[in-house]
Amino acid sequence: MKKKLLFLILIFFVEVVVGQQNILSDQAEISVLTIGPGASLNDAFGHSGFRVKDPVKGIDLVFNYGVYDFETPNFYTKFAQGKLNYLIGLNYYEDFFQSYISQNRTIKAQVLNLSASEKQKLFDYLLNNLKPENKAYLYDFFYDNCATKIKDVTNLAVNNSLVFNTPEDYKDQTFRTLIQNNLNRNSWGSFGIDIALGSVIDRKARTEDHMFLPENIFKFFEVARIKNNQPLVKESNVIYKKIETPTPSNFLTSPLFIFGILGGLILIITYTDFKKQKQTVWLDVTLFSITGLIGVLILLLWFATDHKGTHQNYNLLWAFALNIFVIRQLVRKKISTWFLKYLKLLVILLCLLTLHWTMGVQVFAIGLIPLLIALFIRYLYLIKYYSNNLIYAKAQS
Repeated sequence: MKKKLLFLILIFFVEVVVGQQNILSDQAEISVLTIGPGASLNDAFGHSGFRVKDPVKGIDLVFNYGVYDFETPNFYTKFAQGKLNYLIGLNYYEDFFQSYISQNRTIKAQVLNLSASEKQKLFDYLLNNLKPENKAYLYDFFYDNCATKIKDVTNLAVNNSLVFNTPEDYKDQTFRTLIQNNLNRNSWGSFGIDIALGSVIDRKARTEDHMFLPENIFKFFEVARIKNNQPLVKESNVIYKKIETPTPSNFLTSPLFIFGILGGLILIITYTDFKKQKQTVWLDVTLFSITGLIGVLILLLWFATDHKGTHQNYNLLWAFALNIFVIRQLVRKKISTWFLKYLKLLVILLCLLTLHWTMGVQVFAIGLIPLLIALFIRYLYLIKYYSNNLIYAKAQS
């Protein structure tokens, strides 16, 4: 509530002080600010904003897209469904600057090489975006976020004359690779992304699509050109450099370690069952329940939300949603004959997952490897165990 009040006061300042004399002076500068990654997953990809500075008019403001209001009705439901509106944010530059310094995040600035009319056009556009009827937009992580807005608004200011060249270190990459470059592959954040997002993000991103990341906005703007082949950026500098601190090792709490232990336990129990020719029912009920529930969640993300990145998710090959509906077979003294075929299907699906992974159709979380191996061996054991039981039952009859 306090932040909302401060924002309203700032808007009032803009409307009164700037609105009455919103013509920028000849000394005005507009810069693109690029904020480096932060400590949390939400901050791992950085941030971008426009700085409008006019010493003559006493203006030093930062406009940035990608702000959300936690007081939005049904906030978490809309967020999960991909239907949450994001807002344009407005800050005094000094407040913006101090906020990110306190988080120890690098801040870089690029002064745009714009004419007076282009600066005015960009400033007017931002002011117009602040109006209540214009400040909200439907966020999309890949195509309409805090970074892509910088690209789009800048292009509007120069009458769509912006030409993007490829930076020296540019190379074709998939959307998933571009995301994971900012993360530790053996982290829970990376693991969650690889579970929730489907094969649609494993296609090669077009050159311009790389700019959904703030750092790539900086790189592409550095070599971009505008009218008469002039550089878009006339000056770049690092305003604040992050102080490097030792990163503690989190391997003992990482997905690969945790699932390695779980996979090992599954294999030990399976080996014990094999030696004693029995079935540990609670283990199978747990595995089928968890994989089935995760499968249902993946289906909901695919079909019940507006998130484009969750489509065509082949994690369903191991998190098979139907598992939740066949648990009753695991607790019966005598299974139905079709369940044996169902178990063989689960083995085939895991083989298909391996094929999808090796062919690059979809990249899966490395933390899953121990679990996938354990599931494969467990399913094979259950096939053998139930087959022997059926043969024995026929012999008895």
